[in-house]
Amino acid sequence: MEIRVIDEQLIRELLPPSTCIEVVDQTMREVSRGNAELPLRRGMKLPNGNGVLGMMPGYLGAPECFGIKLVSLFPGNHEAGLPSHLGLMVLYEALQGKPIAILDGNVITGVRTAAASAVATRALARADAAKLAVLGTGEQVREHIPAILAVRDIREIALWGRDHDKATVLAEELSEVHSIPMTASVEVEAAVEDADIICTVTSTREPILNGAWIPSGAHVNLVGSSVPNAREVDTAAVLRGRFFVDYRPSTLNQAGELLTAIDEGAVDESYIAGEIGQLLLGEIEGRKSPEEITIYKSLGIAAQDLAAAWHVYQEAAASGQGQVVQL
Repeated sequence: MEIRVIDEQLIRELLPPSTCIEVVDQTMREVSRGNAELPLRRGMKLPNGNGVLGMMPGYLGAPECFGIKLVSLFPGNHEAGLPSHLGLMVLYEALQGKPIAILDGNVITGVRTAAASAVATRALARADAAKLAVLGTGEQVREHIPAILAVRDIREIALWGRDHDKATVLAEELSEVHSIPMTASVEVEAAVEDADIICTVTSTREPILNGAWIPSGAHVNLVGSSVPNAREVDTAAVLRGRFFVDYRPSTLNQAGELLTAIDEGAVDESYIAGEIGQLLLGEIEGRKSPEEITIYKSLGIAAQDLAAAWHVYQEAAASGQGQVVQL
């Protein structure tokens, strides 16, 4: 059995943000067409209490493939200088069920997550959006900024993190990398002031962004929380904007922001404006006015991983790249 092993460097070479945005765009259309099987992600807590093994299986009809992403979540890894999430993506072809590739799951996740936010931003943010606010200082900050820059002419970026010193150093570094003025704000309210696009990419379990702080006309990407008992914004924020999602079934099981609002009696399931794929297909209406606030809840789905991995595999195989091993 022949399997192609593809590392981070090659994935980044074959899947730049602009390419991944188009891959994810088409994938979300397929998801909303019903052309995918996407069981809910599962997590197995380790008996030693150190971490969790996460599993995200799925099938995608176009391009036809299936596979699973396996991710370990060890919160204490930061102390050892390692990412908290470490993973592998195993890709199968759908004709004979052969495993054909193993890819670095971390970089696949990072690039496709940011691309999903960019797809939603391109579809929902005002065309003249110029200020971006990013809340968080983890790996997704580095992924999200170039992805958003690929779809909007951003001229100013505000960054916030619980560790202000870390946020300041990161802002200085990324400002130089992207040649865009970037500042680190001490308070979330200051970071999002006058922001046209807000991306929350934190690991918080309690709201850090209040609805009253979201400017009129802003688009918000909620990215960091992916379990029912964690949320990055309060219910007031949910109520301020039209609420779009990546995949309705996972939203109704795992989106803490919406589930809390439902539990509080503020909204019900009908509050979901629709899936982003439905918007891309023209089945539902997007932004209705320059003043409207739009919200995209991104949980991340296996179809995005599969499509990204399939693209990388096809490119690598065509050019003879990656390490081919016999098992």
